[in-house]
Amino acid sequence: ELKNTSGLLYPPEAPELQIRKMADLCFLVQHYDLAYSCYHTAKKDFLNEQAMLYAAGALEMAAVSAFLQPGAPRPYPAHYMDTAIQTYRDICKNMVLAERCVLLSAEILKSQSKYSEAAALLIRLTSEDSDLRSALLLEQAAHCFINMKSPMVRKYAFHMILAGHRFSKAGQKKHALRCYCQAMQVYKGKGWSLAEDHINFTIGRQSYTLRQLDNAVSAFRHILINESKQSAAQQGAFLREYLYVYKNVSQLSPDGPLPQLPLPYINSSATRVFFGHDRRPADGEKQAATHVSLDQEYDSESSQQWRELEEQVVALVNKGTIPSSFQPTQYCLNSYSDNSRFPLAVVEEPITVEVAFRNPLKVPILLTDLSLLWKFQPKDFSAKDDEEVKELVTSEPEMIGTEVISEFLVNSEESKVARLKLFPHHIGELHVLGIVYNLGTIQGSVTVDGIGALPGCHTGKHSLSMSVRGRQDLEIQGPRLNNTKEEKTSIKYGPDRRLDPIITEEMPLLEVFFIHFPTGLLCGEIRKAYVEFVNVSKCPLTGLKVVSKRPEFFTFGGNTAVLTPLSPSASENCSAYKTVVTDSTSVCTALVSAASSVDFGIGIGSQPEVIPVPLPDTVLLPGASVQLPMWLRGPDEEGVHEINFLFYYESVKRQPRIRHRILRHTAVICTSRSLNVQATVCRSNSLEDEEGRGGNMLVFVDVENINTSEAGVKEFHIVQVSSSSKHWKLQRSVNLSENKDAKLASREKGKFCFKAVRCKEKEAATQSSEKYTFADIIFGNEQQIVSSASPCADFFYRSLSSELRKPQAQPSVHAEKQPLEDAVRLIQKCSEVDLNIVVLWKAYVVEDSKQLILEGQHHVILRTIGKEAFSYPQKQEPPEMELLKFVRPENTTVSSRPSVEQLSSLIKTSLHYPESFNHPFHLKSLCLVPVTLLLSNCSKTDVDVIVDLRHKTTSPEALEIHGSFTWLGQTQYKLQLKSQEIHSLQLKACFVHTGVYNLGTPRVFAKLSDQVTVFETSQQNSMPALIIINSV
Repeated sequence: ELKNTSGLLYPPEAPELQIRKMADLCFLVQHYDLAYSCYHTAKKDFLNEQAMLYAAGALEMAAVSAFLQPGAPRPYPAHYMDTAIQTYRDICKNMVLAERCVLLSAEILKSQSKYSEAAALLIRLTSEDSDLRSALLLEQAAHCFINMKSPMVRKYAFHMILAGHRFSKAGQKKHALRCYCQAMQVYKGKGWSLAEDHINFTIGRQSYTLRQLDNAVSAFRHILINESKQSAAQQGAFLREYLYVYKNVSQLSPDGPLPQLPLPYINSSATRVFFGHDRRPADGEKQAATHVSLDQEYDSESSQQWRELEEQVVALVNKGTIPSSFQPTQYCLNSYSDNSRFPLAVVEEPITVEVAFRNPLKVPILLTDLSLLWKFQPKDFSAKDDEEVKELVTSEPEMIGTEVISEFLVNSEESKVARLKLFPHHIGELHVLGIVYNLGTIQGSVTVDGIGALPGCHTGKHSLSMSVRGRQDLEIQGPRLNNTKEEKTSIKYGPDRRLDPIITEEMPLLEVFFIHFPTGLLCGEIRKAYVEFVNVSKCPLTGLKVVSKRPEFFTFGGNTAVLTPLSPSASENCSAYKTVVTDSTSVCTALVSAASSVDFGIGIGSQPEVIPVPLPDTVLLPGASVQLPMWLRGPDEEGVHEINFLFYYESVKRQPRIRHRILRHTAVICTSRSLNVQATVCRSNSLEDEEGRGGNMLVFVDVENINTSEAGVKEFHIVQVSSSSKHWKLQRSVNLSENKDAKLASREKGKFCFKAVRCKEKEAATQSSEKYTFADIIFGNEQQIVSSASPCADFFYRSLSSELRKPQAQPSVHAEKQPLEDAVRLIQKCSEVDLNIVVLWKAYVVEDSKQLILEGQHHVILRTIGKEAFSYPQKQEPPEMELLKFVRPENTTVSSRPSVEQLSSLIKTSLHYPESFNHPFHLKSLCLVPVTLLLSNCSKTDVDVIVDLRHKTTSPEALEIHGSFTWLGQTQYKLQLKSQEIHSLQLKACFVHTGVYNLGTPRVFAKLSDQVTVFETSQQNSMPALIIINSV
């Protein structure tokens, strides 16, 4: 018998109990209707007598009976159950019965799909006194939430976590793990990182206590690799826990494969591979070539330039074509380079792999014994027999030496790169698989300051609290393919082979050092530097060439230069030029020498950008070094210039894989303004010269000092003006002040005038051999600079060839117009001249209170008579904006007629007469003066000439100004002049007054003899020819 709260006990024969028993019997025989009314009656009686325990039982059974009635005439009285539960719990203090009642009621509600009421009921009974009961009820409630019509997933997960927590308190580890794992399915990937961390941490702990070590490891791994928002202390705790669990796992299977570690993150696509030795820094005056290093940023424009330079030199070596097997040399592979082919590395030269690490945690992590993991297949590429494949053996240093970084610290949330080296000692195929290291934390402090100065140099600074050995693989996804239709429609990636180099036979290795290489020059300044070539490998190199986009910037001297220069220190004080002491008599006349452009490597067909380096014996033996002089000339434009040199060299022994190697150097030169030279050439009026042949010219050279004085230049001296041409030479200077030094202070301008004559026939005859005649005119008492020797002639030829490479506008030639075209050429030739002027100067610079003398040269290329030419490139004025014309152009063929200007310079005229003439007008009223008119044919063909002596009908005012005179005799002459012939006409002028008269009135018309279409053109008249008539 159950005790009642009020101490009421019913005897067995009490009528209330009889009714209750009858109800139970009806319930057992499934007569639920009758059972319900009996329970209901009993309930009333019990309640009336305050027998609460009996009453609660009757309420509970009445509710069940009502629920079980077929056809359900009355709804389920849930409030009966609630009252019963409340009574059991609060009045009777009987939790077991309350529990039974709740579970029963929950099942009934669930069967009626009233899940939220069921869940509320279950949750109401959870309490602090029994963890196990609460855990069960919470788990049931969670299932109610998930089974609702619109499932409450988050409530399910939340109550599962609560249940797991209570199970764990009750010591039910397996049930706890099960609940957490089920909740994890909901929270995973929702971005609720703190909740995920909590769950993972608990799962890890529970799995560990249940000895499910793999699950524990993966749970802890998740905490570390998700972008954690935990505090630093919490992350440190997680990491230590992880390492602790991991250590236990690895102790169970010490011989198993190395596990994959989650930290630090590796950005695989940022992995860079560099082949070759690290660059040596400059020591003293020596400055090593910049070449390629991992510290340089990638720049697609410059890498394209380097590629073009390499293609240029390869094409030249292979007689004008680039071989199909050619691939540009890449010393540094990154995500921008073309990694579709296997890169080639050379045996005994290190391979550096740069791995980009990132630490996502707020605590520093320490990697120890960090090295690369690789697989190597030794192969002899010439013999294919030994195909045995040795698998990855990191312990075979005789094949591949591996560098180990003893300690590498990555601070909190830091990105850092580690450079790991391999030293291949054997040829074959190498595959870099990944990295292997010990992962650990630093004992003690969470943040570490002032570390991370140098990677791999913290030996022994940090006491490792705990570390585990593991690996991470480097897997790089290649570029997305997008060529064929199939590739465009699907997502396919190409291979990326930067980590799979092929190790080839040994090759020569060149190092280049620049000695006394300047960083700042004046425009046009010539400096002598030295280049040292060192072969640091074990095999000889040959075929050394240098290619540059700016060949006019430097020269190694021509074939005429002496190849054994003085040492740099000895030549410091001397000039960079080859000079000759002159005797003082020949001051203003020219000294002539000749040179052929072939001597300076500027033949007609070759590419001027590719310059062979004149090595003695053309071979550089292992360990040998050679110093060669290198002359530099400051570029003509001011500003900062980046000049790329690409050194190309080959092995003496032909290698099947690598044909050649390259070395790059970028020189940065800052130039400041110096002189501006401007020259014009015009026909001389005096026709007679020493040989009696026409064709003298006057060359006017204006030199202006445009240097802004911040460069410390005190003044410029014009030392010498030289000409270089196949047909012309400077003869003498016609400046008035003979022996003066030509000095130019800041912003001063000097004018020079020279007489130029044609070279003698025998000199001009060798034109086919590209011979140029050099003539030097020296100013002051300077030594003569031999302009036909290095380096003066080198730079002249370089500037000439770069000028010739500029695209010239070619007139279109039609077949039917061929005779006309020839005529046009002949006429144009008359006004053409190929005279080049070289102005050599010295600049006096005061620097640090000591005076330096700089020297240099400027070139002016004169093409047309009467047209100004400049030593520096002219800035093009932007054309004016024009209105658009929407007019269909007439289809006119451009007639290639020569310009009037060109036609008017076929014939040169000159009048010879006495400057003043005395005549006794009182004796004889007419004064007759003999005048000679000289006509000189400038062209290479026959010319018809008409000389018209009639005065133009001008206004009477003009007559008064010039005074009137008359030509006597024939008024018109028709002549034919042969090629370059000089003809003289004897004329008579008749004067009636004294006075000053201008005799330059004859009009001369000319045309080519065999041309019908071209009109006679009036020829340029020379200066006014003034005569003074005096009376005696």
